[in-house]
Amino acid sequence: MTFITDLFIGGRFTPGATGRRFPVIDPATGDELARFAIADDIDCDAAVEAADAALPAWSATASRERSEILRRAFEILTEEKERLAETIVYENGKSFSDALGEAGYAIEFFRWFAEEAVRVTGDFRLSPSGDKHILVTHQPIGVSLLITPWNFPAAMATRKIAPALAAGCTVILKPARETPLTAAFVVDALRRAGVPDGVVNLVTPVPTGPAVARMLHHPSVRKVSFTGSTEVGRVILREAADKVVSASMELGGNAPFVVLPGADLEEAVEGALIAKMRNGGSACTAANRFYVHSSLAEEFGDRMAEKLAGWSMGPGIDRANQLGALVSLQERDKVSELVGVAVGEGARVVTGGNASIIGAFFEPTVLSGVAHESTIARTEIFGPVTSIIAYDDIDEAVRMANDTIYGLIAYVYGETGLALSVAQRLEAGMVAVNRAVLSDPAAPFGGMKQSGLGREGSSEGILEFLEEKYIGIEL
Repeated sequence: MTFITDLFIGGRFTPGATGRRFPVIDPATGDELARFAIADDIDCDAAVEAADAALPAWSATASRERSEILRRAFEILTEEKERLAETIVYENGKSFSDALGEAGYAIEFFRWFAEEAVRVTGDFRLSPSGDKHILVTHQPIGVSLLITPWNFPAAMATRKIAPALAAGCTVILKPARETPLTAAFVVDALRRAGVPDGVVNLVTPVPTGPAVARMLHHPSVRKVSFTGSTEVGRVILREAADKVVSASMELGGNAPFVVLPGADLEEAVEGALIAKMRNGGSACTAANRFYVHSSLAEEFGDRMAEKLAGWSMGPGIDRANQLGALVSLQERDKVSELVGVAVGEGARVVTGGNASIIGAFFEPTVLSGVAHESTIARTEIFGPVTSIIAYDDIDEAVRMANDTIYGLIAYVYGETGLALSVAQRLEAGMVAVNRAVLSDPAAPFGGMKQSGLGREGSSEGILEFLEEKYIGIEL
């Protein structure tokens, strides 16, 4: 494949001020795919200034016109969905089926927010005292810095770009260094859809931290939307505080998967396979801790192991493979170390447990006998490892599920009434009951506690990029 490997600033692709580049690696083979342009301070400043210059005209553009541009981007990417998926596979490593699923999900955000662009509501009413009328309206918050991770390089970009543009904001996209090719693909589709110069910009600074801090301190930047780890999110929040920049945060997770007594075991195992193994486990929504009632725990583990033993693992570009590579050798080694520590703390490997010698692959793994207090149960694994923790009492399962600083998503399998009762007690922004996939552009995505601030998707997603304004009128 050929890839776009330049920055995008002020409506044109550019190699950057210095011409320096960094390698983009295929994690399945270790081969260099491309060398992407490095943005220095001059480039980052230029991107912010281009977004600032484009803001007045774009925010004044009729919402219908913004909607039509987003709709054209949806149509372009729908036609090119397989190419987008292949780009994701090459630089991210995931299986083609996972990449194709991500591509479809990512593209839907352009359609959804094309529709939401024309539906922003307001209010007009007489005050209770009768002395004035109250007019409530919305206006774009302004130049927005969007920072996205490597695990869903298309979906995390579109989930931020689409509502920002629908609201009338201009943006600077800063993708993860591991996956800039997908970001460039999406940005080019927007260019072809007719996004005016300066409305969308793409920078890839190396090192990242100082450049992000610099942009957050630029007086024109009024919004930051970040998806990534809680640790990095804390740093960005501190930087945003200096200029009181509005912040939306979609941070880490440690999702519990609770299997209640009497649950349909076959249904629970099928759900677990999807909730755990989708994207190779490299998802903030991935099930991480499996609390299975002791009457079902052993059979649950055996059935998971039996299913996973038949999975094919290999380069994602081979469409027959069900499990691709992790994004890097470092991620592979991190997962391997977590499994080793878990075994040292008393867990038993039911299946898998080994890293590849060549490529960033790790076998689909099932661990039984995991303790709630163990290291692996308190760590976001970001890999294809199922950790099974047996319990006897539902109240204890709920307590353990909530015993974390995170609260992004949780899963519950069991009889509907009981499962719904448990779901209401779980401290998570999203709960999937008897299903394994919850993400939907039409639903509010976000977490409680240290899993984030704000919501993405749904009608709430566009509000993250709008300021509410109250005007009092004497009539």
